[in-house]
Amino acid sequence: MLSSPMPTRDDIRRIALAQPQAYEADHHGIPSFRVGKKIFCTVHLDRPRIVLKLDREAQLDMIAAHPGVVEECDYQPQHGWTFVWFETADLPTLETLLRLAWSAVAPKKLLKAQATA
Repeated sequence: MLSSPMPTRDDIRRIALAQPQAYEADHHGIPSFRVGKKIFCTVHLDRPRIVLKLDREAQLDMIAAHPGVVEECDYQPQHGWTFVWFETADLPTLETLLRLAWSAVAPKKLLKAQATA
């Protein structure tokens, strides 16, 4: 049985930019993905890790469901900042995580429009 390839930064970029009104911008020298000027994902360049902004409940659920892949950040985890070791995650999990992060910061009007689309 062939295993699927490890996700890459290009996969992260593709998934993040597929979110409605998402765009990429620099954040202190690293790529970040935003919606409505709020960051929902940053991509580390020195290790296979991204930082996501999740709702606290979603963060805790994903940590429990994906130990060793999803963990609290060492700064402001109570505000939903979450590490994801993307090379050990599968693409469906990354898609779910990035969608949750996007939803955590997207403007309410955009969320409502997406819910009715």
